[in-house]
Amino acid sequence: MIIGTGIDIIEVDRIAARVGRDSGFKEMVFSKDEMKYCDAKALPFEHYAARFAAKEAFLKAVGSGWDSGLNWNEIEVLNEAGGKPVLYISGMTKERLLPLGIRVIHVSLSHLKSMATAIVILES
Repeated sequence: MIIGTGIDIIEVDRIAARVGRDSGFKEMVFSKDEMKYCDAKALPFEHYAARFAAKEAFLKAVGSGWDSGLNWNEIEVLNEAGGKPVLYISGMTKERLLPLGIRVIHVSLSHLKSMATAIVILES
């Protein structure tokens, strides 16, 4: 049964400006594995933006926002060997979301030079 859906779109330049600063934003929002993945790409900010959009879409699917007390870097978008994106939840964030009964998380990402988007579907 579907328990939530979320979609988000973000301008790549907005994420590039935030990630490029030495403000701690990058570490607050992205896991070490996400940073390693994105930084290895020819156009890293497109990949950061797509992951940011996925995190926003996930929060919309669970019905919360930035200030919900969830840790953004515990909402992690990685890729399977074939390239398929997978959204993982860990740590305190996973514990806080247990009552929702999330069993399956579907995520799809897309990005262009200027925009990135993601959709998340949660199933029980």
